[in-house]
Amino acid sequence: MELSDGKRILAEVAAKLDQFRGSLDLAALKDNIAENEAQMAEPGFWDHQATAQNLIDATNGLKAKYDSFQQLQQQYDDLTVSAELLAEEDDPQIAAEFETGLATLQKQLQQYELNLLLNQPYDSHNAILEIHPGAGGTESQDWGEMLLRMYMRWAEQHQFTVETVDYQAGEEAGIKSVTLLIKGHNAYGYLRSERGVHRLVRISPFDAAGRRHTSFASVDVMPELDDTVNVEINSDDLRVDVYRASGAGGQHVNKTSSAVRITHLPTGIVVASQAERSQLQNRQTAMNMLRAKLYQRELEEKERQRAQIQGEQAEIGWGSQIRSYVFQPYTMIKDHRTNYETGNGQAVLDGDLDPFINAYLQLQLKADNPQ
Repeated sequence: MELSDGKRILAEVAAKLDQFRGSLDLAALKDNIAENEAQMAEPGFWDHQATAQNLIDATNGLKAKYDSFQQLQQQYDDLTVSAELLAEEDDPQIAAEFETGLATLQKQLQQYELNLLLNQPYDSHNAILEIHPGAGGTESQDWGEMLLRMYMRWAEQHQFTVETVDYQAGEEAGIKSVTLLIKGHNAYGYLRSERGVHRLVRISPFDAAGRRHTSFASVDVMPELDDTVNVEINSDDLRVDVYRASGAGGQHVNKTSSAVRITHLPTGIVVASQAERSQLQNRQTAMNMLRAKLYQRELEEKERQRAQIQGEQAEIGWGSQIRSYVFQPYTMIKDHRTNYETGNGQAVLDGDLDPFINAYLQLQLKADNPQ
């Protein structure tokens, strides 16, 4: 890298840091942290555990925002010093460290900007992610498993933990359905952009004639709710079925009927859990997922009503196609909401979803703050 290019990138970083500094109001942020910590030190703080935990989580989020900015600023200052040294003397070791440090800072800056966009009420929560292949048998079920691998790779890259709550294997290959609980700060905030129908175009490995096939799979994403969110569920509206749990490849998790499937009769919503060893635990997990689905359904209904009142024509819900993954006759993955696209299809299937997520969040930010 030429030093002039490095200085140009540093100038862009400086402008971005100034932008963050202006929007964050660091002094107010520091005061909020101090106020919260004072409340946490008061006697009786833990008398209401849910409220206490929410305050702790909020404070940790504020600290992460503040500390991360300070770290970015320090890295920028260090690289500015390195650039000044290189201007005086061409030192290969300093040059190599400068180039590596600049690349790291750019990546961390992008991640920090992404985190700042996650400002919705449940963005910080864990995510419940479901994949349901569409019609098409083995071909679409294989596509469902490819998506499963993609999201697990993405979660791994972000140091999130993944629990397979329910897994229904396909008859020949792939999956009939899968439910994941993805645990980590902002997991839902990131993954809510993935909600919708994903379309694959490729030469099918299951077609002896080598023809091109189009497959569809729906992805549903919900936040894992805590006890502070009240969702009324009438037990008379539920049908509960138990069955033997089995995992990927058909192996039995256990030999008793510990898996639980709950159907909410008024809405037809079905949830299932087989991850836990006991039927009681699986029932609790399934009920938590049902609460999340019913709460999300309620929010979507309110959004539909708001859109009708304001005369908007935007489609609400997960049924619309959001992204195409084309591997034949060319390679191109395109998001139809943001128009972001890339020709590196394999990288996306290996979990490189952040550019799509970032483009979606930027689009949402513009929609929420029209000029």
